[in-house]
Amino acid sequence: MPEQMQLKSPWLVAVWPGMGHVGINAGFYLASKLEMAVFAEFSPQELFDVEHVEVQNGIIRPARLPRSRLFLWRDPHQKRDLVLFIGEAQPPSGKRAFCRGLIELSKKLGVERIFTFAAMATQMHPEHTSQVFAAATDEAMLDELILLDTKVLQEGNISGLNGVLLGEVAEAGMHGACLLGEMPHIFAQLPFPGGSLAVLKVFSELTGIQLDFSELEQQAQQLSQKLGELLAQVEGEFQERETYEAEPAEEAAPPEPPKLSPEDERRIEQLFEQAQSDRSKAYELKRELDRLDVFADYEDRFLDLFQKPEGQ
Repeated sequence: MPEQMQLKSPWLVAVWPGMGHVGINAGFYLASKLEMAVFAEFSPQELFDVEHVEVQNGIIRPARLPRSRLFLWRDPHQKRDLVLFIGEAQPPSGKRAFCRGLIELSKKLGVERIFTFAAMATQMHPEHTSQVFAAATDEAMLDELILLDTKVLQEGNISGLNGVLLGEVAEAGMHGACLLGEMPHIFAQLPFPGGSLAVLKVFSELTGIQLDFSELEQQAQQLSQKLGELLAQVEGEFQERETYEAEPAEEAAPPEPPKLSPEDERRIEQLFEQAQSDRSKAYELKRELDRLDVFADYEDRFLDLFQKPEGQ
């Protein structure tokens, strides 16, 4: 991390992969539309272990530990800078130590507030607009969020680092909150951009940072419509059945690794070229990599788009 980095009243947002990709996709959308740049890595690697190794064409690749990167947006109006933490994975143990290290780093940067983005699975219909649930470390912060039409998370728990980090924030006497985008529980294993959109709209109002939501709105509308149609089809088939006899499930074969067609590869390369010259196009590239289920294969190259050019 650059020594003596001077930031203007910064806030920090932390995201990790999770249910519906609500938090992580909101983070990547922020990074793309604000054309943020990576300025540091936060890597307490002793808290991670190797779960598997990758094999490509029969060749075993060296083990790779998850990385955690810090992105920066400097407010051109010099009101409030924004630091974005994107972690590839959560440590299987030592979560409090991980969070305390991140809080110490935040203090060095002068961070005033810390936020996490997450998902809230409910009975909502996929074609309805997602609500945002909120929990904060103090009453004053919660009152601000209530004014933005969020629903208070009255009880329950926030799992993983999305919650543990804010528990440590409260213990450190700092201010923070978790914004949870609503998504239908029946589709909890699928990406749900509507939840990401709802979270970012609240965050934009809270910070005064203007974002172009058109791309995310289009993606959310298209997917919500498809999920709504799928749900209606399943419900119709279920109602037609008078009896149902469960068949013994066959053992599932290992999933085949995703294979890209030459056309897919050309499309990916084209999007990389566009994003290289215009970082705001990066989210379109991520959306395509997610659709093809190959983001993990391109993740390092994708995040390299956010490296600050030398001399800046």
